[in-house]
Amino acid sequence: MMKKRMIYVFAAFLLIFNSYAQEEKAPKPMDWKDIPSWKSISTNSVKISPDGKWMAYAMLQVEGDGELIIKKTDDPEYKKTYKVGSSSFVNMAFSDDSKWIAFKEYPTEKEKKANEKAKKPLSEKVILLNLTDEKKTEFDKVSNFSFNGETSSHLALNLTKEGTNGDAKGSDLLLVKLATGVKQNMGNVLEFSFNKTGTHLAYTVDAANQSGNGIYLMNVSNGTTQVLDSDAASYKSINWTEKGDAFALLKLVKDKKFKQDQGKIIGVKSLTNPQVTLYDPLKDSINFSKDYTISPNRRPQWSEDLSKLFYGIHPLILAKKEDEKSNKKVNEDSVKKAEAEKLAKIMADSSIKSISDLQKAIAKADSSKTKPTSSSDDLTKPDMTIWHWQDARLQSRQQVLENQDKNYSFWAMFDLKSSKHTALQDSSMKELSLMPKEKYALGADLSAYELDINLDGQNYRDIYIVDLSTGEKKMLFEKFYLPSYSSFPRSSPDGTKMMYGLDGHYYIFDLVKGTKTNITESLPTTFVDIEDDHNVTKPLHGSLGWSHDSNYVLLRDGWDIWQVPLNPKEKAINLTKNGKAEKIRYQTRFVLDDEEKGYDWRKAQYFRTYGEKSKKSGIVKIDPSKSGLQAGVKTLIWEDANINRFSKAKSADVFYFTREKFNKPTEFFLTDSQISKQTQISENTPDAENYLWSSGAKLIDYISDKGDSLQGALFLPATYQEGKKYPTIIYYYEKLSQTLHNYNAPGFSGTGWNPNIYTSNGYAVFIPDIVYTMDDPGMSAVWCVLPGVKEAIKSGVIDESRMGLHGHSWGGYQTSFLITQTDMFKAAAAGAPLTNMISMYDLIYWNSGGGNMSIFEASQGRFKGAPWENWESYQRNSPVYHVKNVKTPLLMLHNDKDGAVDFTQGIEYYNALRRLKKPVIMVQYKGENHGLSKLENRKDYSVRMMEFFDHHLKGTEAPDWIASGVDKLKLEEHLETRVFINN
Repeated sequence: MMKKRMIYVFAAFLLIFNSYAQEEKAPKPMDWKDIPSWKSISTNSVKISPDGKWMAYAMLQVEGDGELIIKKTDDPEYKKTYKVGSSSFVNMAFSDDSKWIAFKEYPTEKEKKANEKAKKPLSEKVILLNLTDEKKTEFDKVSNFSFNGETSSHLALNLTKEGTNGDAKGSDLLLVKLATGVKQNMGNVLEFSFNKTGTHLAYTVDAANQSGNGIYLMNVSNGTTQVLDSDAASYKSINWTEKGDAFALLKLVKDKKFKQDQGKIIGVKSLTNPQVTLYDPLKDSINFSKDYTISPNRRPQWSEDLSKLFYGIHPLILAKKEDEKSNKKVNEDSVKKAEAEKLAKIMADSSIKSISDLQKAIAKADSSKTKPTSSSDDLTKPDMTIWHWQDARLQSRQQVLENQDKNYSFWAMFDLKSSKHTALQDSSMKELSLMPKEKYALGADLSAYELDINLDGQNYRDIYIVDLSTGEKKMLFEKFYLPSYSSFPRSSPDGTKMMYGLDGHYYIFDLVKGTKTNITESLPTTFVDIEDDHNVTKPLHGSLGWSHDSNYVLLRDGWDIWQVPLNPKEKAINLTKNGKAEKIRYQTRFVLDDEEKGYDWRKAQYFRTYGEKSKKSGIVKIDPSKSGLQAGVKTLIWEDANINRFSKAKSADVFYFTREKFNKPTEFFLTDSQISKQTQISENTPDAENYLWSSGAKLIDYISDKGDSLQGALFLPATYQEGKKYPTIIYYYEKLSQTLHNYNAPGFSGTGWNPNIYTSNGYAVFIPDIVYTMDDPGMSAVWCVLPGVKEAIKSGVIDESRMGLHGHSWGGYQTSFLITQTDMFKAAAAGAPLTNMISMYDLIYWNSGGGNMSIFEASQGRFKGAPWENWESYQRNSPVYHVKNVKTPLLMLHNDKDGAVDFTQGIEYYNALRRLKKPVIMVQYKGENHGLSKLENRKDYSVRMMEFFDHHLKGTEAPDWIASGVDKLKLEEHLETRVFINN
């Protein structure tokens, strides 16, 4: 009997235990404290091997240690995991023969935190893995690494420099033979680089006292090394040609007369029997100005035909010692002059009759003598700036660009056949790019328009072409208008033609013939972006580039893709046909070959598609006919998801793409050229099942108050029940309904916002589109957001009595304005908002140093003219002038070092609300910019913003900082109680 009773008790215990265990395993809302340990795939750390048989991806933590996962593409059961330490990115590479992978292992989170006070550089490892037998080899203290290209026989590792070795900048380079593991060490290597095939290794040595400094070339197959040039100099910027048959670099020699080194250019070709060209400007008194030298700030390069070397030059600046010597000489001269003047004055004094009179005259001259000019070290100079109304760039902008301006270099070339140096540009044409094949260069100059560009935002350039056979410069277009950079000239792959946009059309300029042709005027469509609501004239949709043979261009009209021939006898073809009719946007072409030079119209091409109304996305394949003039479009995938990143293994017909939804993380799928099969290979967010996620998304169609057909994305809360209404956050930033299927990884953003955390915690999130009417950016939000919210309420999801607003920057402006126009919302959070459009117009965008004028008149501000020309519009759309209407409690984030929206904008609004005793709280993180960068600040504000909404929209008790604020003397204690770290 006792035995049976024990069995019953044990059985009951098991039931209770199982019930408890199941309850423990039930998914829960994600708390901010769960995020530090959150694991997810770093999508920029995903690689497929060249043969398509292996895929590697990094699984990283927000705060913690990550892993590298390696999988076989043909074996779903194969999975190997390797530790990679704590990092937001993992540096990895497959060998070209796909037999090896090398990757970085970083210090652990624990090691980093232990080192926070010491602040000593922590070393990184490189792991070399043989994919055939899984043998792992570790290399400590490695700064960078590289396989030797196509040959795949060696791995080179530049070791971290340790300690001091005089003035040596180089460190050990370890060359590992992959087949045997044999290592070769080369000391004091500063730079190294393999050519494309991997047959040769070029490296520079930088040793103590410059002993043995030089450029070295190793034949990797037999290990022989040649010293190509050696001197008491620094060698840097090795740059191989694309084919790998030659390379160029710089040789820099110190010159005490100048602040910069004297530069020389070295070109090496014919690798089996190297031919070394050394151009020394100091020996060229005819063509090279003595006031210039070759610059270290631009990598030199060969022309494709190896007939020319291109490099940068910049002015020389006298060293400080020379300045001091000059000052000293000036001072000595001034003393001598003063003494001579004194002597002449005494000798001319006729009142001197005795030795006593002479002594008195000398004493008088000494007491009244003028102090000679002092050296610059003896003077205390003012620390000041002169702002002049004719400055093309604001002084603040000049300060931001000071180092860039100091380090700017002009293109120049050296022709090997004529042994002649030619400067290709100067300060009258500071923009220059070498065109393919190096027959011409494209130049641009804005100096005549820079002041006006910075004032009203309308962009102009003088466009030049430089003939690289002679260096001759010729102006093609004067005051060329750039409503967007889609209009900027773009070279053909053969370097003889340019495509550019002008007055709403695309043109081709033939550089050889000197002719220009309008290639779109006869087409039954427009390539003007008519949806662009900025104050610019006829901005064009961006082109998709040239064909490889320079005979065709691909253009977008916003919907369809057109293949437009340069030959007037051929007709342009609408390749996609159904875009405009079915509201499908053919957006981008997937480039499957990183080395292509233009698309090959004879081969199939792949494009991403997006449904403007449906929000579906997919991939289509366009197969041209043999003539290349007709094409067939095949839809390969078209889903209610975000389909993206279609790629191909380098040497095999193995493809992969990504798929994600708002509540489903990004996953990678293996497929073929037809996407006829889909095999998921990644396993993202392994802890996702422990938490609650949004139940899905709805698309809300609505009409703005101005008659625009718009949409909004409504994300359902976790555990959504139809018929039940939920507290809702409305978020916006211009048009964002296209993010309906975008996954947002849990994390601490710089703005405190993460929609997946909110939906996990029972909020609905609604994101409506905003389009803009000129001169009414604030009212445009009213006309678009409020109708969208009203329509979304009809879905039955949103509790209209518990709605909150949130936006950051321009979205923060919309928030601060909306609460002056409506009482619909119970709470609002505005990050770094513009609040006074009149005062903001004349302030500075400190991050760039430029003025806000151009932003207001031609960019996001969307005003016509300045405030004094359009006062009523600026005032009508400024939140601060309607502040008396505010009834909505506001949480505002604004930082004292905000370099985009000046801190005074937040102060103006806060003080106006405070003066009226409106419920406003402003949080300021000292030293932070436009968004929060420090992790501790991102954590803190994320929690505070949710606490603010929880109180106002869910009725939770207000924490002290919301209820009554925090006195300065109690702030430290308050902050200490709120700190949380990864458990």
